Amino acid sequence: MVQLLDQYGRPVSTASLKREQAAPTTMGVRRPNIEHQASGLTPGKLGRMLRTSMNGDPQAYLELAEDMEERDLHYAGVLGSRKLQVAGLDVTVEAASDKAEDEANADMIRAFVKRDAFETELIDILDATGKGFSGTEIIWDTSASQWEPVALKWRDPRWFRFSEIDGETPLLRETSGDVPLAPFKWVFHCAKVKSGLPIRGGIARAVCWTFLFKSFTQKDWAIFAEAYGQPLRLGKYGPGASETDKEVLMQAVANIGVDYSAIVPASMAVEFVKADISGSHELYEKRADWLDRQVSKLVLGQTGTTDMSGSSGYAQAKVHDGVKSDIECSDAKQLAASLNRDLVRPYIDLNRGPQKAYPTIRIGRPEAVDLDKWMGNVKTFVSMGGKVGMSVVRDKLGIEDPGDDEELLGQRSEPPKDDQGKQPPALPKRVEPPIGVAVHRPQMRSDFKDDIDLSIEDMLAEDGFVPAVDQIIEGLDAKLAAVSTVEEARQMLADHLRQLDVEALASKLAQAAFAARLAGMGNEPLSDGI
Repeated sequence: MVQLLDQYGRPVSTASLKREQAAPTTMGVRRPNIEHQASGLTPGKLGRMLRTSMNGDPQAYLELAEDMEERDLHYAGVLGSRKLQVAGLDVTVEAASDKAEDEANADMIRAFVKRDAFETELIDILDATGKGFSGTEIIWDTSASQWEPVALKWRDPRWFRFSEIDGETPLLRETSGDVPLAPFKWVFHCAKVKSGLPIRGGIARAVCWTFLFKSFTQKDWAIFAEAYGQPLRLGKYGPGASETDKEVLMQAVANIGVDYSAIVPASMAVEFVKADISGSHELYEKRADWLDRQVSKLVLGQTGTTDMSGSSGYAQAKVHDGVKSDIECSDAKQLAASLNRDLVRPYIDLNRGPQKAYPTIRIGRPEAVDLDKWMGNVKTFVSMGGKVGMSVVRDKLGIEDPGDDEELLGQRSEPPKDDQGKQPPALPKRVEPPIGVAVHRPQMRSDFKDDIDLSIEDMLAEDGFVPAVDQIIEGLDAKLAAVSTVEEARQMLADHLRQLDVEALASKLAQAAFAARLAGMGNEPLSDGI
């Protein structure tokens, strides 16, 4: 039996593939509950988290990254838009070649990616966009006597660490210590938002500082609004008010701010002084909006689709779309590369053994092609002797192969048109004799001439078409040489053409056409020359 090796050259244990390697545990290190690091976040605390994540313990930083997606609505929106946009792109599978076995391998992958759950699984894999990496465990099923990936399960990134030797090799946290990921068991995707180690490659590492500053801004804004957003309540009492009266008035003023109702003696009064804070609150709003725009630039590469406060023209919007398309294309290619490495090869190897070439998953928007121009180039190429496969044209036009018993469309043939662009009257259909009736057809001789041959000879006779034309051409060269202006040449040609017997020539042509028509209607035999 051939020993299977994974994409990194490690031997594959099929027994370990049948059980989950990273199932959550209640008492171990892979607990589903998390700590909320965003509570009480300060610059000092954030700095310690980032340093600790670089020293081999990224748990606190990853918990903060999860909190940011839940608490910062703007960050959650733009990050979700980036992931959903890539997950919603067209997924195609290209066979390694046109061979039957390569097409069969590609069909296996096509069946898997067409599952309804595949797009949701792509969103889980794209969790690496924010956190820098994602580990998705392949759940294999062998009940049908073959290896089938029935699910790609997202695993909490807090359950992973990276090797202290290179900082890139992923390890799974266990109670007894960190262990390597089982071969053919994982789709481990690292998002290259920036170059560097995987733990530093995610968007969350840069966004965490704007999240911190925005949290301070929102907190200050809330305190400001609570303190100055309501009018000042001023209680007044007379000179003879006792301490008890003063306490009653104070309680009434306080109740107005909470319960919006109070009673006071008739000798007392409560006034509301409007707080004039025009322009003061705009500082917090502008700062929060500025921080959100920086996040949009980082996540989407632009602000045109998220910031609608400013005026932007069509050209600016097109530039923003172009930048966003570049990010989308890069994310899609990285995602496809991880799937080809960690999913396609294990799926094929487990069922069909190692291959020289494997199917390829492509993720992206279909290439915009001007089909009219493309078909014109195909027609020109074919007319020059080139060969184009019918399957290539069908795939480009999106036309499926017809079934064996399916009615086919064909090109409708049109009768030829005359010089004036009109179609000649249709000839009567030739009546074929009934089946079984013998029809005498004369045996053709080498010197046999049909009616069409005879009509042509008649036109070329001494009194036919050619001698009449020769008559008006004779002497024309000398007469043209004698004229000196264009008008004289025109007048000379008009006088010369009057000598032509037009009626005689028309009669000859009509006789020839009539003879040919009768020969066709009468099913007359034709000579070998026709």
